[in-house]
Amino acid sequence: MTYAAPVKTFHYLLKHAVEIDAIMATETHSEVSHELIGDILEGAASFTGEVLAPLNWTGDQNHPALKDGNVTATPGFKDAYAQYVEAGWMSLPMRADIGGMGLPQALAAATSEMTYAANMAFGLCPMLTASAVKAIDAHASDALKSIYLEKMVSAEWSGAMDLTEPQSGSDLGTLTSKAVPNGDGSYAVSGQKIYITWGDHDCAENIIHLVLARLPDAPAGSRGISLFLCPKFLVNQDGSLGERNAFRPIGLEHKLGIHGSPTCTMEFDGATGWLVGEPNKGLACMFTMMNEARLFVGVQGVAIGERAYQAALQYANDRIQGKVLDGEKGDTIIGHADVRRMLIDMKARLMGARAICMVTAAAGDLAQCLPDADARKAAHAKDALLTPIAKAYATDLGVEVASIGVQVHGGMGFVEETGAAQHYRDARIAPIYEGTNGIQAIDLVGRKLRRDGGEAMRALIAELEDIHALSKEDDAANVCEPALRGGIDTLKTATDIVLNAGDQDALAAATDYLALAGDVISGAYLIKAAAKGRAAGDPLSVNMQTLANYHALSVMPRAAARLDIIRRGADPVFAFPVEQLGDL
Repeated sequence: MTYAAPVKTFHYLLKHAVEIDAIMATETHSEVSHELIGDILEGAASFTGEVLAPLNWTGDQNHPALKDGNVTATPGFKDAYAQYVEAGWMSLPMRADIGGMGLPQALAAATSEMTYAANMAFGLCPMLTASAVKAIDAHASDALKSIYLEKMVSAEWSGAMDLTEPQSGSDLGTLTSKAVPNGDGSYAVSGQKIYITWGDHDCAENIIHLVLARLPDAPAGSRGISLFLCPKFLVNQDGSLGERNAFRPIGLEHKLGIHGSPTCTMEFDGATGWLVGEPNKGLACMFTMMNEARLFVGVQGVAIGERAYQAALQYANDRIQGKVLDGEKGDTIIGHADVRRMLIDMKARLMGARAICMVTAAAGDLAQCLPDADARKAAHAKDALLTPIAKAYATDLGVEVASIGVQVHGGMGFVEETGAAQHYRDARIAPIYEGTNGIQAIDLVGRKLRRDGGEAMRALIAELEDIHALSKEDDAANVCEPALRGGIDTLKTATDIVLNAGDQDALAAATDYLALAGDVISGAYLIKAAAKGRAAGDPLSVNMQTLANYHALSVMPRAAARLDIIRRGADPVFAFPVEQLGDL
């Protein structure tokens, strides 16, 4: 159940897939160096491996407890959180003017993956805090920023996202929580919210909730939603904490996984809150928070997959079972062809998904720090396009890899003591929260592709064409070049089909289109990483080329099969009558 962060992998991808030198060349990040990046990666690896990873099993077996309106975290979590705050891990990608270190988000994607892989349940708390900081920084008044941002950037105060209600899940237009003006600039917020991750705990001094609710004169539907900041403890003028606010956790969910993360039902009973952003514009404010979270949920998918892979690799190296073909007596199961197939498939696909997540994070960095306005706009479009792919592709893969991890363990994977089952259970939430993967596919097709006529996707395809040109000039990429050519052509064809399809056909094809794009894009970035690394004389490029070759031969060709499904549109889905979905 140990975890060793793949530090060499992170640094290699930052150098050769992300090309972080372009970020470091900007004025914003001019003080960042590869030496600094290496030190941070090593420090994060030590912290996550020594402090967080040993608590992963503890959190699974010893759940948070609710008593008298207060949640007590899993034993050990409070001390680990204090060490997390003291080390300053939360502030790493935050801007210096709000108390952060101002380092690239692409680097934070690496350190966050370590946190989630070591202890996914723990990592959800800082993830939500970071997302809340983004929303407050972007939309709150200067007065609110001055009170809350510094403490949240340091993680002394944590954040929570209060969207869902019993009758209002993905469709937030049906929510009923209300906010009534108090006459002094504050509001009285009332209603019940469910599935509130880290909604209450004893690790942080204060918990800052961002709550969606309706003003008395709000229009119906999603256009009538406002966002409110409600602290667990009210803050006095001198910055000290005052009385507790009028909301409490009234229940903790009994979940399939991430047991160490308290998932609360919260009851707001006239709680004091302050408007964030404009009245009735709360959904736009909340999307600032959710978009940040969606990328890092994708990182979670890679993280839990990496943890499952490491456990499977260790078990395969230790377990003796059956005679290995052409092997010696006592050889371990890693010599069996099917076990080797599972392990290389896990590793190669995880590396591709990791590259997508890190490139997405880097696009977000460039959208903020490039000096040219048009270049910033192009980077923002790339970030927006890749975010739903990163979230859905990586989290679906995380579940699949964790399942393969159970399979490698055989019968021992089906019992709890090995930890393989926990990885599988923990992975399953990631395709659901922060917008289900079906919603991510709809977002990709509806908003990111069809709304701009495919402009952002064509720009990304042009980047893939550049990678293909690079592979044509690279003798070591002789396996990859034709595979990438075929993958790019498949993605082009699929994009044209979806752009010209009717709404129903496009929606029916959305999930397969996202997966097709993920298969091609992930493989392209592995090919790029191998070629760039080889050109730079990086000895690890040999290993990356092996992964890229496997991906080109075994993963990227799956795109063609998905294209056949996309061509058929909605007919196979809706040809089967609803009344026949039960017993034949």
